[in-house]
Amino acid sequence: MAQIGIDKMSFFSPHQYIDMTELANARNEEPGKYLIGIGQTQQAVVPPTQDVVTMAVNAADQILTPAEREEIDTIIFATESGIDNSKSAAVYAQRLLGLSPYARTIEMKQACYAGTYGLMQARDYVALHPGAKVLVMASDIARYGLHTPGEVTQGAGAVAMLVTENPRILTINRDNQFMSRDVMDFWRPVYAEEALVDGKYSAEVYREFFRDLWARYKEKTGLAIDDFKAFAFHLPFTKMGLKALRDILPEADEAKQALLLTEFEASRVYNKRIGNLYTGSVYLSLYSLLENSTTLTAGDRLGIFSYGSGAEGEFYSVELQPNFRDGLVTGQMDHLFDSREYMTIPDYEENFMAGLHGATDREFDITKDPAKFVLAGLKDQQRVYLAH
Repeated sequence: MAQIGIDKMSFFSPHQYIDMTELANARNEEPGKYLIGIGQTQQAVVPPTQDVVTMAVNAADQILTPAEREEIDTIIFATESGIDNSKSAAVYAQRLLGLSPYARTIEMKQACYAGTYGLMQARDYVALHPGAKVLVMASDIARYGLHTPGEVTQGAGAVAMLVTENPRILTINRDNQFMSRDVMDFWRPVYAEEALVDGKYSAEVYREFFRDLWARYKEKTGLAIDDFKAFAFHLPFTKMGLKALRDILPEADEAKQALLLTEFEASRVYNKRIGNLYTGSVYLSLYSLLENSTTLTAGDRLGIFSYGSGAEGEFYSVELQPNFRDGLVTGQMDHLFDSREYMTIPDYEENFMAGLHGATDREFDITKDPAKFVLAGLKDQQRVYLAH
């Protein structure tokens, strides 16, 4: 069977951010609670001119060649921040990216987990259709509301992944272990713009799912912690992944524990500065690991833990390919962070209430948004997307 996996990866997040120390001070909290207890230093802010569609296409546009835009025949869009209860966000992405009209387009939802399911569907589709190429996009806006306990775990961004045979970055092993359970730890009712969450309970369920799936994985595969070079976790906030990793560290000797902790730090460099992006969170962590680790080499096995509240979890492994960094966009993250604009807390609070609310036609000032693809407003209850 052909080797199948992620050939290219790309990331996009809006051009503005807030500082977590300043948010803590504005909320009368000790900054250490956010910086250390939660593990976040900055948070991406979404302007009215960006939504999940524009973020996804801004990410994908950076990695697709003209030939690939014709060759892709399946487009999978994972999000829990959908813009329409009927029409798939993937259809908008297909048009904006100039992809072939002879492609399937579908949107998937299961809290933060759907990106992983989309990736597995892409892997299996390519296995059944040799030579096929599938575009998977995971794009979300984590939104809990001002002055809420979840405010510190907001954020936004999109990860785009091209799945093919003989991939440049990594191959996806067929060792997936998964589980689901009806849990009310987090939900976003159709009548609400902000999510509802029981934060402490959700963190407990997350760790419970990881421990259960890790034990099942070891039983089914015969592999152990020493078989892994590193782990990438879903990171709604980066301290969450660290807690999960610490749950299994006693299975390793001191040298291995130190290595895994070092690799974890590499895996959360970007997430600490972006915040939560739901479906894309674990894949931003993977991206961060690939770029910031100094010890990863071809053939290394990495463990991936994906979790979506409500709840569904999955653990699987991937194997790094020779020259795996060639599938990433050179200098992408440095450019993103170097060019981002600092936003004050009062400006962030005003921005939070902006954007599209209801069905009132309006136009946005797109001149201040440097991204290629933007949301220009609403006309006749239709979102207006432009490239500039």
